[in-house]
Amino acid sequence: MKAHTKETQATMTPEKSLQFLKEGNERFQNNLKANRNLLEQVNDTSEGQFPFATILSCIDSRVSAELVFDQGLGDIFSVRIAGNFVNEDILGSMEFGCKLAGTKLIVVLGHTSCGAIKGACDHARLGNLTALINKIEPAVAAVKEPADESLRNSKNLEFVDMVAEKNVQMTLDNIRKRSSVLAEMEEKNEIMIVGAMYDISTGAVKFYD
Repeated sequence: MKAHTKETQATMTPEKSLQFLKEGNERFQNNLKANRNLLEQVNDTSEGQFPFATILSCIDSRVSAELVFDQGLGDIFSVRIAGNFVNEDILGSMEFGCKLAGTKLIVVLGHTSCGAIKGACDHARLGNLTALINKIEPAVAAVKEPADESLRNSKNLEFVDMVAEKNVQMTLDNIRKRSSVLAEMEEKNEIMIVGAMYDISTGAVKFYD
């Protein structure tokens, strides 16, 4: 499989880009890989890059977007931060990826048993991590069940995963609310903005409608 060129990127629609990622995750789950020469892709992308998707994911070592979607060099912009939330710099990076570099799809990828989400559920406080946790805690508050405070912590993995899903949804809302550039592109059907969850136990990615 060759690296994307300006011409192949131009043929990508938001829907086709999403399908590429779904097919890549199917390959990953089945321990298959597209036939690509990474060193050849190094050469092919040395004078330019034409990725088709921008993916915001967690820093978790088990959730590499390039691996779980079986993508090569030059295929995706990968933005990673603990808890996969957005701030001004990440939104600017997404605007660059879509408006200037031509990606057709934004994916906010959460995952099960997320350490950052667990920290938010436990209201962890530690140095600079405190400010990061504060940005995720609204998702904890937004999940109303269980009401029993003794069950609203990192030991309750079902609760942790519900908060992770809510965090993805709130991040999608924040992208649309805080970036007029991306909201307008989505309105014009130039891009899609979608959420997804990666299951660390199976390798499967579930996309949200």
